[in-house]
Amino acid sequence: MKLNLKNPIVFLDLETTGINVVTDRIVEIALLKIYPDGREEEKFQRINPGIPIPPETSAIHGIFDEDVKDAPHFKEVAKIYAKFIEGCDLAGFNSTRFDIPLLSEEFLRYDIDVDMKKHKFVDVQIIFHRMEKRTLAAAYKFYLAQDLENAHSAMVDTKATYEVLKAQLDRYNGVEFDDNGKKSIPVVNNVEALASFSAFDKSVDFAGRIVFDEKGVEVFNFGKHKGKAVEKVLQDEPGYFSWMMQGEFPLYTKKVLTAIKLRDLNRKL
Repeated sequence: MKLNLKNPIVFLDLETTGINVVTDRIVEIALLKIYPDGREEEKFQRINPGIPIPPETSAIHGIFDEDVKDAPHFKEVAKIYAKFIEGCDLAGFNSTRFDIPLLSEEFLRYDIDVDMKKHKFVDVQIIFHRMEKRTLAAAYKFYLAQDLENAHSAMVDTKATYEVLKAQLDRYNGVEFDDNGKKSIPVVNNVEALASFSAFDKSVDFAGRIVFDEKGVEVFNFGKHKGKAVEKVLQDEPGYFSWMMQGEFPLYTKKVLTAIKLRDLNRKL
């Protein structure tokens, strides 16, 4: 089924030095932009991460230090990718938990202020796991009855994700999903509905350190202040802000925390 699009949608996949959003870096990036009229545009590039690629990671995606030694660093090409996704919705496989947060970190690392939360996100893995509980290679096999060759090559995975989403719409369009007895959610062929259906949780930041409670208030989702309103904690314990800003938290989490603190200060002025 052809995607019903209002905005262009960019499917993305990253190969990286590891799975830590804070400390790991991109070594390969693939973007596939689908326009509302069906046109497609690709961007694919190896990236020099500036740090060694662990052997166990290279064994998975097949990219070694020697392969990227002459590639550009992300800071050299970051503005190109920021421009490429501007005004677009985003999609991927496990993208809301990994690819999008890590890409956001890379942008922030080089002072490129891309507000990723302004984009709608469609996570094909979440749709798949809710419906079938599998991996990307299994999803490709399940929906397209073909084996996925060269998995863990960024562009192969990116294109496979796009094909799987179209096949999911062929299979599920209009089907309602009953979320553990809660209200049924229909699978509908538009990005807003797909983004809502594939949303993982009510995270304010990508890492899930700060989430919305049932009243829409930002609360901490970890540690000694779990479940407490962020604004109230920062008012009662000002040192907690400094501790988080100096700690090993994602840059986007720190950005969200700073915005909440500034909002509270501006309200008092």
